[in-house]
Amino acid sequence: MTVRVVIVDDQALVRAGFRMVLGSQPDLEVVGEAIDGADALRLLSRIEADVVVMDVRMPTMDGVEATRRLCADRPAGPPRVLVLTTFDTEADAFAALRAGASGFLLKNVPPEELLAAIRVVAQGDSVVAPSITRRLLDRFAGQLGTGPVEDPRLAQLTEREREVLLLVAQGLSNAEIAAQVHVAEATVKTHVGRILAKLQLRDRVQAVVLAYESGLVTPGG
Repeated sequence: MTVRVVIVDDQALVRAGFRMVLGSQPDLEVVGEAIDGADALRLLSRIEADVVVMDVRMPTMDGVEATRRLCADRPAGPPRVLVLTTFDTEADAFAALRAGASGFLLKNVPPEELLAAIRVVAQGDSVVAPSITRRLLDRFAGQLGTGPVEDPRLAQLTEREREVLLLVAQGLSNAEIAAQVHVAEATVKTHVGRILAKLQLRDRVQAVVLAYESGLVTPGG
């Protein structure tokens, strides 16, 4: 199955470099390029894509706002957004995760890491390890709002699903959760899938954000 990719970056040289790297892979196809967030939204209204590789800092409309609008328009389906950032824009990357991005990478990652990340995101997972996500949330917890707000969707979860969500938000992998609650790893994967479906979330990153916003997990806790 070919993964259709759109590249969004205001620098032509960056877009050309990404296109060259992606074009070397038989399972990846660049189906479009955009110079900023507004251009990306116009493009994606006309073509179908599986993954959007989105820069953060761009003129006219930045990557965070474009991600928010794109994910609001298509809350459950593709395309999924992979945000690119630099060491000094972690806050922007966090904002993009809240907006609906499925993960983020630094712009200087090796090509093989970018390729792997695109494939992971296309499969509906996150490229941000849960432990890294939690450190980001701890660091920028002040941006979550004035305090926890109980999300009514949580009432749909069974006691076990709520327990699994809490462990996901604490940074545990499926294998670690399985060991802690004494079930098979495949069972945990099933629970996570049901949690995402019931809460209408795109992936684990969004589950972690919801857990923080609702007060299930507290910064540093």
